[in-house]
Amino acid sequence: MLAGCTPWPQEFAQRYREQGYWEDITLDEMLRRSARGRPDATALVDGDRAISYAQLVVHIDRLAANLVDLGLQSRDRVVFQLGNSIEFVVAFFALMRIGVIPVMALPAHRQAEIRRFALHAQATAYFIPDGAGGFDYRALAREVRAEAPSLRLTIAAGQGGDDAIGLAALLSAAPSEAALARLRAAPACAPDDVALMMLSGGTTGLPKFIPRTHNDYVYNCKQSGAVAGFGPDTVFLALLPMAHGYTLASPGILAALAHGGRVVVGHDLGAESVFPLIEKEAVTVLCGGVPLAVNWLASDWPERCDLSSLRIYMNGGARLLPELRRKIEAKFGCTYVESYGTGEGLLNQTRIDDPEEIRFNSSGRPISDADEIKVIDDAGNEVPDGCVGELVVRGPYTFRGYYHAPEATAAAFTADGFYRMGDAVRKVDGYVYVEGRIKDLINRGGEKVSSEEVEHHLIAHPAVRNVCVVAMPDPVYGERACAFVIPGDAAPLDFDAMKAFLIGRGIAKFKLPERLEIVESFPLSPAGKILRRELRAIIAAKLDAEQASEGDGGATPTR
Repeated sequence: MLAGCTPWPQEFAQRYREQGYWEDITLDEMLRRSARGRPDATALVDGDRAISYAQLVVHIDRLAANLVDLGLQSRDRVVFQLGNSIEFVVAFFALMRIGVIPVMALPAHRQAEIRRFALHAQATAYFIPDGAGGFDYRALAREVRAEAPSLRLTIAAGQGGDDAIGLAALLSAAPSEAALARLRAAPACAPDDVALMMLSGGTTGLPKFIPRTHNDYVYNCKQSGAVAGFGPDTVFLALLPMAHGYTLASPGILAALAHGGRVVVGHDLGAESVFPLIEKEAVTVLCGGVPLAVNWLASDWPERCDLSSLRIYMNGGARLLPELRRKIEAKFGCTYVESYGTGEGLLNQTRIDDPEEIRFNSSGRPISDADEIKVIDDAGNEVPDGCVGELVVRGPYTFRGYYHAPEATAAAFTADGFYRMGDAVRKVDGYVYVEGRIKDLINRGGEKVSSEEVEHHLIAHPAVRNVCVVAMPDPVYGERACAFVIPGDAAPLDFDAMKAFLIGRGIAKFKLPERLEIVESFPLSPAGKILRRELRAIIAAKLDAEQASEGDGGATPTR
């Protein structure tokens, strides 16, 4: 195991092997098994380009050998920030082939994050997009290299230059005989060693590194894909950043390739691009997040395109409200699957054959029989089914500690090795029902208010396109609820109408939001999650300004 990482205790590792959860293969071998079984089948489609499984393996081996020629070797760490493309997949597996560990950065990350990633990982190379979205990644690379002495190489998608090696040349150049000989040598890493570093959610600060081993990640992607019905006929549309765990492996592109399916690379999230692409490529699985679902449901493009191939719409990243799940099935003509999990491990999914009550309301159940989950109270005691508590878990694909972060690791685990998810949930008949983050439970004078519950009611109002309820500070109650609303097409919602609507739905009065803020959009993390902490900061700043204005004799704004 890489220094700074925590291995599974031996008794657990032995159990996972004996019971077949760990296959003792690398991610590279997982792909090659698919290639041997379906060499001529199309593996990847990116615009007008398509490559077969056999061609994919050839590209991977060529790039792997050329990376060896550049001096990269097993257990080196690299910051990996490529955008969605065939090249992303080839480069990712080339690193797996030689045992180099990518830190999976998102294209939206900038200097503060990338500098921290490079320094913490002691990275030797930095893979960058080629000017995606008009941003100058080469300038960013120069800035980071000046502060991170371990960085020797910058490898840029597309063509090279004075300050970067071009990935296109590395993909096309014939490797040296010496590099090929090294590539043919013994395996570069063991299946129980670290394959890649995912990043923690990052909605409360700079992300932490999550080491994922080959054994646990092979099981992660294969099992989540099996639960979702993936097979050789699967056509998976990769829209969200491929470096995010949801798109990469939960189930994502790795699951599609592990099960012999086809991956279609998407670049544009607009409905006018997504739905014609579904029709053109006969996509069977579409994955999105809450903001995308809201925008796509507001579009007429689903009705304008043939979506008969679409079997599954999967939502991940944050819980989608039940009313929107129902609308997705009606509008897209497919089965809704809720995916709830974490980059640290545990994945829950609703099943394709679950009844509507489960599909539209729950956050699914664990994908593995070996997942041990408990719902506990503040004292660490397990609560009865149906009661709200914190979800904790351990299992064959839930990590055991952050990379070189002993304090964060100690805070994240119980004494008996269960990872603290940080989510307030109920467990009923094996299914998990998310009530919100522990910190998103609003404490109004001792009464706990679930943001998700209030959001569930408000999204049903015709004037509400999307909603996020957060805590705002209060001198009397400690916290009160503030509803941030993106308006829909109906007449605008005002505070009194919101209050009357919620009362009419039978909600307890202490749960009523006590402020309404109409906004055009929500602040989002690079992974597309709503940054509730920023909304909390926005409303706290507004309250401070209003209090200062009152002190100066100014007028108090209306809600």
